[in-house]
Amino acid sequence: MSDVQSRTQRADARRNHARLLAAAAEEVAVHGANVSLEQVARTAQVGSATLRRHFPNRGALLAAVFEQRYEALCDLAADLTERDDPQAALLEWLRAIGHYVACARGMAAALTGHTPVEGEHCATRLATAATPLVRRAVAAGAIRADATAADLLTVVAGIALATEHHPNGTAEMDRLLTLVTEGLAPRGAGG
Repeated sequence: MSDVQSRTQRADARRNHARLLAAAAEEVAVHGANVSLEQVARTAQVGSATLRRHFPNRGALLAAVFEQRYEALCDLAADLTERDDPQAALLEWLRAIGHYVACARGMAAALTGHTPVEGEHCATRLATAATPLVRRAVAAGAIRADATAADLLTVVAGIALATEHHPNGTAEMDRLLTLVTEGLAPRGAGG
């Protein structure tokens, strides 16, 4: 095989990989973690064998779909750690997770370990990224001292699972997350 043929094959493989990831993200948003691998291949306009060369099983495919978003959420946590208002920074990060989870069916299950994706690994990565945000919010007295990043991820995942089939899941996710993070007492109520 010539060097030109080898580069062309690698370019084709990269394009197929990108098409498969885009198709999988689209299908996961509609069908969740139980997405049909054959449908992903059809949406990407590749054969099943091509899909299996890139992703040998559903778990590998889902992990790749979620990987890019996990990385972006971890980067966002690092950026928000520099914000002046620790509570607002933490809430912005929780909302970012909530909005994505509401749009990416199956990610909430990944965060709770109830999917073929390495759920514990996903949750651990996000909790590690959020720990500095949580520590700053605790130090500022914005949240309870016993709250952990893992606790907050569980709350977001629980709300996501509860709203997954809601007609307007993203708005309902945001409303419930606001309710939980701001508390149940009406504004201005003392106690």
